[in-house]
Amino acid sequence: MNNKTDINFELYKVFYYVATTLSFSEAAGKLFISQSAVSQSIKTLEKKLNQTLFIRSTKKVRLTPEGEILLRHIEPAVQLIVRGESQLLEASSGIGQLRIGASDTICRYFLVPYLEQFHKAFPGTHIKVTNATSIRCVELLRSGQVDLIVVNFPNSHLDSMFTSTTIHDFQDVFIADETFKELRGRKMSYQELLKYPILMLDKNSTTSEYLHALFQQHQLDLVPEVELSSNDLLIDLARIGLGIAFIPDYCLTKMPEDLFLLEMKEDLPKRKLALAYNSHVPVSKAAVEFIHLLQPV
Repeated sequence: MNNKTDINFELYKVFYYVATTLSFSEAAGKLFISQSAVSQSIKTLEKKLNQTLFIRSTKKVRLTPEGEILLRHIEPAVQLIVRGESQLLEASSGIGQLRIGASDTICRYFLVPYLEQFHKAFPGTHIKVTNATSIRCVELLRSGQVDLIVVNFPNSHLDSMFTSTTIHDFQDVFIADETFKELRGRKMSYQELLKYPILMLDKNSTTSEYLHALFQQHQLDLVPEVELSSNDLLIDLARIGLGIAFIPDYCLTKMPEDLFLLEMKEDLPKRKLALAYNSHVPVSKAAVEFIHLLQPV
């Protein structure tokens, strides 16, 4: 039986870069070693673990199920080491790097003013924003790829591992153009809405989970006409009469003249934006400053 305890960390490091790039050559470039050295390291690791970690072909590399399991454990460890290195460097060079995860909608319509304030206060700080759905943002935070996230709340994917606090209330709305002018000023029920094409975010979003759950509470099955990953695109499609779009109200800094809000018989429950970070892992000074900016004492 192989002794697993003698596996050098460098082998796991090589595995991480191959697994995240799915390319032996790209991993070699990031590690500043030869491609043959990368290949040999992976073979050594597979032999020590007695598992095949990658499926290799002439065109691409992909993880085996065993490789995917290993990556889920290795990724947080590597990110923790990278974070530790970054924070050591911060001691002699400003407040370090700020890494944020948020959807493009939250970035554009909520975070930009805060990022502007932060940049003016700490002009030398490198800011990295990763755009992802609120669900994916939790995964990024869990694996240590970001310092903090701003996401829609409720969010069933946030658990006790994270410290979270709500920072902004918002209301979801249904909007339409003059194609549906007969609905202007008319109070709609959820059941009546199902007679019309609904435009909404795709199923990999907390907004989709929320809206489907809302309809299910009324014993209704929501089947959207269009599902997209962008609220801005939903607004564009509503403007050309493709359907009734479901969006957060903060996307409408000013109501477009060619669109109108649908009135509902029952008010939609308000939702919130939440700030979350992993309080069990030290965060950078930059992250601490940005957290204070979002939730002043």
